[in-house]
Amino acid sequence: MKTLIVIPARGGSKRIPRKNVRIMCGQPLIVYSIENAKALREDGHMDVDVAVSTDDEELGGIVKNRGVEVIARPAELATDTVTLDPVIYHALSRMEELTGKTYDTVITMQATSPTLKMTTVKAAIEYFESHDFDTVLSATNKPHLSWGVDSEGRFVKNYEKRLNSQQLPPNYLETGGFLITRRECVSPEGRIGQKVSIFEIPEDEAVDIDTYSDWVLCENILRRKKIMFRTVGKRSVGMGHVYRCLTLAYKLTGHEVVFAASSDSDIGIEKIKESNFPVIRIENDDEFIRVLEEEKPDILVNDILDTSSEYMRMVSERVNRVVNFEDVGPGAKYADAVINALYEKGDKLHNEYYGSRYFCIRDEFLEEHPKDFCEKAENVLVIFGGADPSDLTGRLYNIAKNLHDDHPDVKFHFLLGFAYPYADRIVTCEDCNVFVHKDVKRVSSYMAKMDLAITSQGRTVYELASMGVPAIVLAQNDREAKHVFAGIQNGFINLGIGSETDDETVISTIEWLLATPNVRREMRKLQLQKDFSKGHERVIKLILNDDDDENTDN
Repeated sequence: MKTLIVIPARGGSKRIPRKNVRIMCGQPLIVYSIENAKALREDGHMDVDVAVSTDDEELGGIVKNRGVEVIARPAELATDTVTLDPVIYHALSRMEELTGKTYDTVITMQATSPTLKMTTVKAAIEYFESHDFDTVLSATNKPHLSWGVDSEGRFVKNYEKRLNSQQLPPNYLETGGFLITRRECVSPEGRIGQKVSIFEIPEDEAVDIDTYSDWVLCENILRRKKIMFRTVGKRSVGMGHVYRCLTLAYKLTGHEVVFAASSDSDIGIEKIKESNFPVIRIENDDEFIRVLEEEKPDILVNDILDTSSEYMRMVSERVNRVVNFEDVGPGAKYADAVINALYEKGDKLHNEYYGSRYFCIRDEFLEEHPKDFCEKAENVLVIFGGADPSDLTGRLYNIAKNLHDDHPDVKFHFLLGFAYPYADRIVTCEDCNVFVHKDVKRVSSYMAKMDLAITSQGRTVYELASMGVPAIVLAQNDREAKHVFAGIQNGFINLGIGSETDDETVISTIEWLLATPNVRREMRKLQLQKDFSKGHERVIKLILNDDDDENTDN
């Protein structure tokens, strides 16, 4: 089947002057449609010729440099009032004269659809050829409540019943991306046959540049990256990795985000799905390599702790940019950037970014405000993350109840993570002033009411610092104990690894802080000196490789 692709492109444009030759994301606008057409020609499965109909010498030069035939458009076909039908007919007639061919199919591809993908056009051609249609049009489904004007100039509704958009009947809008039709349907008066079908295309491929706002939208779409987060979330390692990735994913609006998680990360996968991001289960590194080859992300973010050299070499061969979190393994040197916000210093490789400047605090903590300092500590928060693998919550629960007799006015508030496995044992005991809160959606609002906290040595210490809540810290494990932010220099009393700290030490520290408001006030002052508001911006720049001054800000 012989196919002709015609790209109509005038030199004149009133809304955006010289639109078709203007540079969009590094190349003239018309080049996007030319590349799509050439890719179809070079695919090898179709007999395809490509021609650009233009009245503009500069535009014609761009076309010729890319190996595509230029059809000189007569002046009478280059005015604002001429439709595309006679233009396409003229180009078709000239190409049949030049090639000696009689084409079976004619495809109009607009120069103003730069986000349209070749794979979409190819799928539409296959759809056209496998059915008995005369014409197939690109369109997007936009159901809306709309109004029109009747013959007397009155506004009238174009619907029978007001419904939500997802309940409205289809409303297909032509995109201008492509129009596929049989040769016999093309004439100076038209290109559409009797049997017509719609080929629905994705909304981000449907933009037809007509205004400056369309231009800006297309630039944003073309700059969009596909970003894959590989993470882990299970009881043995907690949920901090998943929460950090989700925090960043929410910030990457406009980019395509997909998650990959180990198959045993059941609680992490559940949380990702609950957040409405796509997630792929993987069994091992070999399977993950296959996922990378299928998904083809532009950027990979590893939030899986230490990486091996072999793993990093494999992923770096398949992804343009790789960014790792909390990686102190041998593979770290192969990453484009390593972000270790929980460590204040390290080996300082060329690609490492350390310290609290790179902590990604959740939005809720930027919106909440610390309460005024209270001389008498009346509310104590106990929070040990999403899973609490060492069950420090259970120990503190018993301690809190035992402290009630000596401190009857102090209330202990336990915030249980959704993955905490012993939640049935930790229940509110009002007689002991112990209150248990489960499935808390806004942790910051609880922290903002507290006078003291007891927590593990992970990301929660940064959140407590942002709320100015003095805290006692018990690390879950050896690795967490290396997170040096949670020290007295930043407003924390660090008791070391929880499993190695006896109850008497914990109790005496709680009682000391309850009795010494001056110490708590100084701890709070040290905490509030930290500014976490720009951390996520710094990290996003590193992920996207936004070449700003942050690249020299190690």
